[in-house]
Amino acid sequence: MLGGNGLGGARRVLVYGVTGSGKTTLAERISRITSLPWYSVDELTWEPGWVEVPLDEQRRRIAAICAQPEWILDTAYGRWRDIPFARAELIVALDYPRLISLQRLVRRTISRCRKRSLICNGNTESLRRAVSRESIVRWHFHSFRRKRNRIAGWMAQEGGPKVLRMTRPRQTEAWLEELALAGPVDRRRFTRKR
Repeated sequence: MLGGNGLGGARRVLVYGVTGSGKTTLAERISRITSLPWYSVDELTWEPGWVEVPLDEQRRRIAAICAQPEWILDTAYGRWRDIPFARAELIVALDYPRLISLQRLVRRTISRCRKRSLICNGNTESLRRAVSRESIVRWHFHSFRRKRNRIAGWMAQEGGPKVLRMTRPRQTEAWLEELALAGPVDRRRFTRKR
């Protein structure tokens, strides 16, 4: 799919996609394979008790990460998406059909509620939260079409970062296998600045 290190030489990677598509899991796997540092956006933008970090602080944190020569972010929120988009060399876009992402999301939400799994900064999902106005499942329905349209727009845009669009989980798995064969990023080979 991509030459070089399996990332087409990219060292700044944004994983983006519809809610429930597996962005965080994919970003973490890319990081393990390539040794590029991965940053969890949830960890950066949510404090304990599901208190959202103020927007100015979110933008500051994201800008500090994106100023670095190497990073992987597992999503980009609309209020600061401009920052990683301006610096990313590759966007890995998870553009799965609604049924796939919704099934994953519902299964994940039920599992997290049942196990009280820690998500970020000590936060957990609860049944109350899962059916509230802030429900991640509700957000899936609210944002699905918009995110897919954004991915299509990025792919059509001249001069932006390369977009690697994944439409099925098996396509993503095949790419990860290719990435694993390429091995960790050789930092001596990259001198390209942006």
